[in-house]
Amino acid sequence: MTSPTARIRPAAPVPRPLADLAAAFGLAPTRPLPAQAQVSAVASDNRVVAAGDLFVALPGARSHGADFAADAVGRGAAAVLTDAEGAGRLADLDVPVLVVDDPRRVLGPVAAWVHGAPAEQLVTFGITGTNGKTTTSYQVDHLLRALGRRGGLVGTVETRAGDQVLPSRLTTPEAADLQALLAAMREHGVDALTMEVSSHAIAMRRVDGVVYDVAGFTNLSQDHLDFHGDLDAYFAAKAELFTPERSRRGVVVVDDAWGERLAATATVPVETVRTLPAAPGAPAADWTVHDVAPAGTGSAFTLRHTDGRTLRTATSLPGGFNVANAALAAVMVLASGVPLAEVTAALAAADGLSARVPGRMEVVAPGDARDPRVVVDFAHNTDALELALAALRPTTAGRLVVVFGATGDRDPGKRGAMGAAAVAGADVVVVTDDDPHDEDAAAVRAAVLAGARDAVGAARAAGRAPELVEVAPRADAIRRAVLDAAPGDTVLVAGRGHETIQEVGGVDLELDDRVEARAAVRARAERNTSA
Repeated sequence: MTSPTARIRPAAPVPRPLADLAAAFGLAPTRPLPAQAQVSAVASDNRVVAAGDLFVALPGARSHGADFAADAVGRGAAAVLTDAEGAGRLADLDVPVLVVDDPRRVLGPVAAWVHGAPAEQLVTFGITGTNGKTTTSYQVDHLLRALGRRGGLVGTVETRAGDQVLPSRLTTPEAADLQALLAAMREHGVDALTMEVSSHAIAMRRVDGVVYDVAGFTNLSQDHLDFHGDLDAYFAAKAELFTPERSRRGVVVVDDAWGERLAATATVPVETVRTLPAAPGAPAADWTVHDVAPAGTGSAFTLRHTDGRTLRTATSLPGGFNVANAALAAVMVLASGVPLAEVTAALAAADGLSARVPGRMEVVAPGDARDPRVVVDFAHNTDALELALAALRPTTAGRLVVVFGATGDRDPGKRGAMGAAAVAGADVVVVTDDDPHDEDAAAVRAAVLAGARDAVGAARAAGRAPELVEVAPRADAIRRAVLDAAPGDTVLVAGRGHETIQEVGGVDLELDDRVEARAAVRARAERNTSA
């Protein structure tokens, strides 16, 4: 897991007068501010505070950030911003203390102000949805770089600011960290930003202080209901990205009812993209996908606008859902104002939307006359698992094998459905652990297995005979699946993708599905050699 101190900052921040900050946001000092008081960055985590920072002490469910203010000052914080409760705990602090009713609400805008509004100096793209955010963000970034832009990327897999690369702790960083990152990007000459924007980030105000030039929506299906409560609340969080407070324009894939609902209710101008046949009575989409055809490992396709404009390109990733991701990426760049002719030329020079995304339909072993194909994918909910299996089925000559589990302490309602989806889409289903967190791993597997067993009965009644096994721990499940597979089979290891840490009972264990899959492939080769 990434250390909390792994934070990208600008190398040469410009200090801002504390009095000007207080006046700009109506922040009340507990005592007169020294005329020379300045701040050069903002932090809401005392562990990442550096000299000259404004430490924002937020109220929390279990503790108040004011309780960590002394440590922040010891690390160099020049001032503290908090609420009245926090200020009451800081009477003896020897740095200026500013007070506001809701410090979380002003955290993002304050950090943006301190860093000189860095997002306003970038062309910004924000992508939300249940599945496909990471892939779409990589494809947008790929196209921007093909257009000659110097791109920055923020998302689930990694954070890039110029030549600096860090693994990501959160899909979307906390507000203060995000603004520091954007300021660092500006220093590195970055002129275009592509970000995944999670529903958690919107609800928890992590992207406050950024108004995206173009917001994109992939799709919506059951996920994160442990946080949001129900699908309507989950949708509402994502729909907030398509308001003037958070974006200037949007691009929405309308292949599902949620996309159609968002397009109808967004309060910014929206272009729509449809990659599947429209339901009777559905409104026409602005852009539609036509003439999808196999192309290498992925698909070629044509995007056609209602005004007659067309764009022929391809994605290197398999599956119809990756056509949708690629189409969304292309239209988002077009919506930012880049002419169609420039996008067409850039895509032709860059072999289409060919960005390889770590842990997203990543082929660990291509398969041959002696060995199966092995693929690792992040599919961690029902819809994503169904789509991944459906994408691999047409190119699998033998059996389709899936190794997967469900996450502990997260949305237990989807576990049985994931088991059923695996049985419906695969010939061999290996149920194992994902990240149990603080739940009993066997109990999580049992919930997945219950849904899978019900689906096995239905499949057998319909003339199919899927095989269902339980294997734990996860490394053993991957090894067994690869060793037991036959030439022509495909083994899909689903659920964790790029992740390298498995949390079990509060303990972080090193576990990378790609590493384990490659080790299993090597073990198979050794077995074949000695046979």
